[in-house]
Amino acid sequence: MFDLGWTELLLIGIVALIVVGPKDLPGMFRAVGKFVGKAKGMAREFSHAMNDAADGSGVDDIKETLRKAANPVKSAMDEVKKTTDGVTRDLKESAKPALSEERQSQADKIREKAAEMANSRKAAEAEAEAEAAKAGAVSDQPKASPKPAAKPKATPKPKAKPKAKTPAKPKASPKSNAGDKA
Repeated sequence: MFDLGWTELLLIGIVALIVVGPKDLPGMFRAVGKFVGKAKGMAREFSHAMNDAADGSGVDDIKETLRKAANPVKSAMDEVKKTTDGVTRDLKESAKPALSEERQSQADKIREKAAEMANSRKAAEAEAEAEAAKAGAVSDQPKASPKPAAKPKATPKPKAKPKAKTPAKPKASPKSNAGDKA
């Protein structure tokens, strides 16, 4: 809209004071204020009416369609997310069927065996660490340093591009040369 700074407002006030006079100036400012208020009210009412008409005519649907057309990847990802959310919700809602007694006993045996193996592995690791610590304390020799990591191979240099071949000139047959000389 209009961009009036303090200096412009001061200039307008001084000109109004000179033209209208100090006696009628407050009445004039009041009338201008009412006029500006009515103009803003009319603009606000017009804006609301246009927004209501746009809502009634389906402009929001068109805007959504344009948004989807402008960014098809995002709209596709939104649809995928909706679908996965629905599937996840359905899977959580559906109860898992109970295992038969035979299957349940097999599952329990598998879990027990896995736990047993994990415990034996942890015990073996702890025992190996204890032996290494004991051997390190007895020995005065420094521990062998681990091997340095292998250096990555250098990337091969790109090969030179093949030169473009110029088309070969057709060689004249010996018969045509003989005829040209005669």
